[in-house]
This record gives sequence, C-alpha cells and structure tokens, in this order.
Amino acid sequence: MKQIFTLLLIAISIIGRSQTAVVPSADQKDILPVRGFCISAPQSKELDRFIKFINEELAPRSVNTLILRVDYNYQYESHPELRDQDALSKMEVKKLVEACKKNNIKLIPQVNLLGHQSWAAKTGNLLQVYPEFDETPLVKMPEKYVWPNADGLYCKSYCPLHPEVHKVVFAIVDEICDVFETDAFHAGMDEVFYIGETQCPRCSGKDKAELFAGEVRTIRDHLATNGRKLWIWGDRLLDGKTTGMGEWEASMNSTFRAIDLIPKDVIICDWHYERPLQSPVYFAMKGLNVVTCPWRDPGNAILQVQDMFKFRSHSTPEMKDHFLGMVQTIWSGAGQFLDNYYGIKPENVKNSQVACFKALFSEIQKTSETK
Repeated sequence: MKQIFTLLLIAISIIGRSQTAVVPSADQKDILPVRGFCISAPQSKELDRFIKFINEELAPRSVNTLILRVDYNYQYESHPELRDQDALSKMEVKKLVEACKKNNIKLIPQVNLLGHQSWAAKTGNLLQVYPEFDETPLVKMPEKYVWPNADGLYCKSYCPLHPEVHKVVFAIVDEICDVFETDAFHAGMDEVFYIGETQCPRCSGKDKAELFAGEVRTIRDHLATNGRKLWIWGDRLLDGKTTGMGEWEASMNSTFRAIDLIPKDVIICDWHYERPLQSPVYFAMKGLNVVTCPWRDPGNAILQVQDMFKFRSHSTPEMKDHFLGMVQTIWSGAGQFLDNYYGIKPENVKNSQVACFKALFSEIQKTSETK
C-alpha cells in the first residue's frame, strides 16, 4: 500500500498545480467527457420547475450527465410497498427522460445500496419493510440522533450476504433503469460504516474489504446482464489513515483494499468537499475511470477543474481516458436548491451550492476555450 501512495505522490509532484488554467492538448477536442450534475430527484410539485432548470441552465452549460438520487421517490410496480408518499409516477419520470433526450444529457438514477439505509433517527424504506435485511438489528434507532454515539451509528447498512436482499433490490434497480431508459446506474455505496459486523450471523469474521468488493461485483455483474454500467462514490476505496483523509472521505474500517478486487469498468465518483485533493490520480493508476465531485466551495471546484484538465493533458495515452471529468453534487432537496438558485431563498454566503455550480461550469467553459 505504501508503494502505491509513493507512486501517487510522485505522479502528483510531476503534474503539479499552477495558478492559471492549463491549455488542453491539441488532440483534446472534447471539453471533458463527463460534465455532470447530481441532485435528488424532484418531488412532483417541483417537476416543471426542474425541467425548466434542465432546459435553461444545465443544457446551455453543456452539462451532459444528470445523476438523480431517486431512492424510493418513484411509484415502483415491482415493490409498491417501498414507495415514498407522493412518489413520482412513470409519466412524470418520462418528462424528465424526454427533457434529457432533447438536450443530449445522459440520465443516471441512483438508489442507495449497501449503506445509507437510515438517516439520523429515521430508518429508510428498505429496512422498515424488510428489517431482516439489517446488518445491525441490535442497534436501535434513537429518539434523538447525535454523533458520535455509543453504537457508532451513522447510517444503517443492509447485510450483503442475506439470501433474499438482492432479489428485492435488483427488482428495484431494473425497474428504475428501465423507466429512465438508461444504460447506467449509481449505487451510492458511500460512507459504509457498518459492514462485516460481529453480530451478523452471515458476515461476522469475514474480511470487510472482500465483503465490500463482493457487493460491488454482485451489483456490477447484475447490471452487466442488461448492458448497464455501475457508478459508485469512491470514499470506501481510499485509505483514511495513510492519506489522512479520515473516516468520512475515506475508509477507516479496511474496505479500502477492495480497490484491487473490483471490476475495472466501475466508474468512480471521487468527492472531496473541503480540500481539492488529487486522489483521481490514484483511481486512474488502479485502472478505474473517475470523475471529481465538488459541492459548495467555488475555489476548490475551480482548482479541481484545472486539475482534471491537467490530468488529461499530461498523462500517457493509457492513463488519459481514465480521467472522465466533473460532477457537481447538490445535497439539499431539488426544491430547496431551485429556491436558492432562482433567488426565492438566496444563500447569502460565499461558499454555497449555487456559487459552486456556477463557478464549476464557468471554469470548464473558460478552460476549454483557452487557445
């Protein structure tokens, strides 16, 4: 592992970081292969306004990838018991599909798999309906959530070795991919703190990296039967101790070794929100395709755009195409973001999602036009 990070540091020192945008190489005719935007799927009442945003804000900025965090905000027919209240209908989803088709935007739905099966004091729909899938059934949801806590509870996970779990979640995955008419699916898989727990009769004593990699492979292989690609967040594949990234942006429970055990066609969404870390180089050196994902810091986003152009411009032909581009992440609801964006409830702070979004795509455009 130390040898890998030594190579990473060498690569970063060679690439460096300048104060001005780097001119793309002469043979780089594309802006960036992926110019993406990630947000929760809108509620029905926000649908028309969100489609307006696609047409008037995303398309003019040459956004070509839209990741929508759907989870259970859809009227599933395969498992109607998992639907959110007031979930999107098939007709409403088709409006999103048509808007993206019209603007040549690739639409990728996300349903959180493995981790993020609860939030704060609320259990998510999957474990509410199927509590037998819970990796940590002895950990009870608190009336009032605080962190840190004695149980180490951030978000619940489902047990990846439960014999029935994939029958349920793959029905959901297939249905949402079909209705979105897509050849890609985002499985989340970030911030997995509960995996291979001693209280689980199936996972106890098993290697956490192998468990995580096994779940990635299982999801990837299922998607591949229908010609679909798997996207995931990259934090569990980074060593939180060696890199100093810690338990949020990286793994402190040994899942990072899974990076050598997963298929190379899994696409990694590498998020770092407080610092413009250069971990895309590490993923690319492992043979994985990667996008960089900022959130609310415009200055960091600009540096991350510049880095992505440098990675592509100054890499070998074997490495260049692993650096796919950028995806702006939004972690409020779609309605709240639109209120912020259109000034109904403006964010009166320097570092905001709206400011980061505007800075990110402005920098992509400016750098791509530099001659």
